[in-house]
Amino acid sequence: MDYGKTLHLPETAFPMRGNLPKREPEFLKFWQEQDVYHKRLKKRAGGPKFILHDGPPYANGKLHIGHALNKVLKDIVLKYKTQQGFYTKYVPGWDTHGLPIEHAVIKNTGLNRHEMTPLELRKKCRDYALEQVEIQKNDFIRFGVLGEWEHPYLTLQHHIEVEQIGVFGKMAKNGHIYKGKKTVYWCPHCETALAEAEIEYKEDKSFSIFVKFKAVDVNCHMPKDADPDKVFALIWTTTPWTIPCNLAISANADFTYVWVKVAEEYLLMAQERVDEVMKAADIDTYEILPERMQGKQLEGFIFQHPFYERKAPILLGDHVTLDAGTGLVHTAPDHGQDDFEVCMKYSAWDIKPLGTVDETGRYTDKVPGYEGVFVFDNNVPVIKKLAAIDALFAKSTFRHQYPHCWRCKEPIIYRATEQWFSSVDGYRQEALQAIDQVQWIPSWGHDRIYNMIHDRGDWCISRQRVWGVPIPIFYCKHCGEYIINDETVAHLQKIFAEEGSDAWWAHSEAELLPEGFTCPACGSHEFRKESDIMDVWFDSGCTHQGVLKHDPDLSYPCDLYLEGSDQHRGWFNSSLLTSVATNGYAPYKAVLTHGFTVDGEGRKMSKSVGNTVAPQEVIEKYGADVMRLWVSSADYQGDIRLSPKILKQLSDVYRKIRNTFRYLLGSLADFDPAKDSVPYEALTELDKWALSRLEQVRESVTESYETYQFHVMYHTIHNFCTVDLSAMYLDVIKDRLYTERQDAPVRRSAQTTIYRILTTLVKIVAPVLSFTAEEVWQHMPETVDKEESVHLTDWPTAHPEYRNADLEARWQEFLSYRSDLMRVLEGARQAKTIGHALDAAVTVYAEGETYDFLATWKDRLATLLIVSEATVVKGTAPENAVPGEEHEDMKIVVTASTHVKCERCWIHSESVGKDERHPTLCARCAAVLTQE
Repeated sequence: MDYGKTLHLPETAFPMRGNLPKREPEFLKFWQEQDVYHKRLKKRAGGPKFILHDGPPYANGKLHIGHALNKVLKDIVLKYKTQQGFYTKYVPGWDTHGLPIEHAVIKNTGLNRHEMTPLELRKKCRDYALEQVEIQKNDFIRFGVLGEWEHPYLTLQHHIEVEQIGVFGKMAKNGHIYKGKKTVYWCPHCETALAEAEIEYKEDKSFSIFVKFKAVDVNCHMPKDADPDKVFALIWTTTPWTIPCNLAISANADFTYVWVKVAEEYLLMAQERVDEVMKAADIDTYEILPERMQGKQLEGFIFQHPFYERKAPILLGDHVTLDAGTGLVHTAPDHGQDDFEVCMKYSAWDIKPLGTVDETGRYTDKVPGYEGVFVFDNNVPVIKKLAAIDALFAKSTFRHQYPHCWRCKEPIIYRATEQWFSSVDGYRQEALQAIDQVQWIPSWGHDRIYNMIHDRGDWCISRQRVWGVPIPIFYCKHCGEYIINDETVAHLQKIFAEEGSDAWWAHSEAELLPEGFTCPACGSHEFRKESDIMDVWFDSGCTHQGVLKHDPDLSYPCDLYLEGSDQHRGWFNSSLLTSVATNGYAPYKAVLTHGFTVDGEGRKMSKSVGNTVAPQEVIEKYGADVMRLWVSSADYQGDIRLSPKILKQLSDVYRKIRNTFRYLLGSLADFDPAKDSVPYEALTELDKWALSRLEQVRESVTESYETYQFHVMYHTIHNFCTVDLSAMYLDVIKDRLYTERQDAPVRRSAQTTIYRILTTLVKIVAPVLSFTAEEVWQHMPETVDKEESVHLTDWPTAHPEYRNADLEARWQEFLSYRSDLMRVLEGARQAKTIGHALDAAVTVYAEGETYDFLATWKDRLATLLIVSEATVVKGTAPENAVPGEEHEDMKIVVTASTHVKCERCWIHSESVGKDERHPTLCARCAAVLTQE
């Protein structure tokens, strides 16, 4: 007869190998066919709401691992909140307007946008955006994310556009919108203004040049005995192409300036910069004249442009620093924000931008000799000309971070143009107060966005494109006034609700304005439309109106925004400003931010470096649950590392968790919870300890979900499965599961405990391991109240009766002794003193309190150590005894048992063969078989 150990585990019940890439789609189909998402909403209807507003990803290109990180984090939060009883309708969204889509369409089709009508280009952009949404949507669903996938929100939807122009109209009514000429970020390749959030910094090589401007009038401060033709102001710039656009020189009123004699020339510069400037020019011999001038004395000094008949007066500005350069700043108001602002301070001097560069980045006729030249192509020619006329004092090159367009990746310029702006000053204080009312997770997010809003300039919200929501403004052809009011906005909203924003290009001004409308200023009937569209950040920044306020199942403000930390200057920022400007408060109650994905060495992921990891590739190899486990494993507050090695490690962790579930399920193959469960009071002490650990785990995991510290949940569950269960509890109870009579009280005690562990564990991992939890749930014992899906279950209820401080303290102390004993046993196995642990006979020597404590465990010590014999002896240990590492007062001797091994339970026992009917079994196994 074969009495070998056999676990009652049907091989087809729960497969050892997850085979997630193939099995997960089966569960996606199950969720869709059973409509699990809407069933969970129906179940929570009437409960408290927890609404997460989805930050819209851009409908352009394949999803990257950052998208996976973001969407999975959101899904984890919402699945947990649903289990806690919240109504969690989730409407995923997409950003579908703007430059990137126009750029992709033009690139893919080879079309010239200037040769297409606006409606033709808009149709192609719309078709492309919708196509991209479908592609990305399927990937998001494959991640295991549940939501309103059949009814997402898109910024091109009519009702969202209607709300957006409503927001713009209300901001205009409140005095927060104006048109003005300012220096803005400008992409000459995309031919549009850009917002700060659309700027990326990349390393570029730039020129560094020092240029001489000849003195015309320096009041009474001409250097003594100097030849007037040899007196100069020395400026420094890293953009030689802007020299033709120079209109002034800026100095700092508080700096000290001096004349420096070099050969026969006299150069004006800040005293503190002299040595560095001379070093840059490789000049050893020079003289600093004794006269000292405060910057404020220089105001109004006049110098001559190096090669134009144009005067360059000295202005005073705080933007001038001593970090680099000469303390005198070349000033071109067409091409620098500080330059523009300092010139506006001197409006009485009539120093205004000239319009030196057009929308394509080429010089206009305001720059004689360079008309039509692309600005970056003019760096070298300008330097050569300066050298030819002896105006170049020194030059070099250096590498630094320079702003680039987020879409075409080309360097941008600063360009003074007329644009539409939102005057942040009008509601800045309200925005700062609103920030204080929001919960920022992590807390440093508060200071980051607070400082951004505190220091933010006016928001440039116009773009020179056609794929987007138009700026809903009309101009009177007679008096030039621009017009936007409640009447015009309301009329446009009715039209947009029917036709969408295409109507702006499809209809005439008369058709877009109320019938009989006249100019409020002059009574004229003739108007023209604004040709610019709104910044896409304004689009997405208004979705709190078009989504949250549009759907009565949602709430405003919502409970949570959750995006990458770069959105402090992006979506969090634009959403806050539009909400405060129109409603007076933030659109969100809490904001959670995560870091960026980097490779295993902490480097930014880049296709050129070859260190990217695509979510599609992860899923194809490991499955979505391993990717989701990665999301939960890292502290997202910093950058999150991912590499093939990390994925392999996570796959190993996943396998251990899966094997734990497999063992738990297999142990319940003959267990009916309704009939076989044992009351808590009748459980063994070991089982009660396991439930106390389970309750501690439930409490810890609940807290980690509540505080969004998912990595704490990951480590808690991992340790519980591998240490408390696999290495201790499940290992110890194998003996009674395998060898006791099927309905023996101690066996049912263990199964009751296992069932309670399994029921809790599967629910608390479901927000993360969504597919695996569903698979486990479908294999669990059937009960009358068992839900159709694990994602329809409630969060496990608290069981304070499981917590027993005395029991926990007693077992914690014992387990520290057990760790020492297990180390010695492992040493004996490696020394081949024993083979299997059940071959061992263990003798423990101790005295005093240690002996008293261990003596209370002596009757079950062999079971808890999974050995055949264990004896506790009071007295001196023999010389060959091994001391414990944590408990040196405990000495251990391990020998091979001298008793015969029972063929059924493998325990060596002196009772083997006592029963004549079962000569190869111990008395316990013989009794079990006799009873059966």
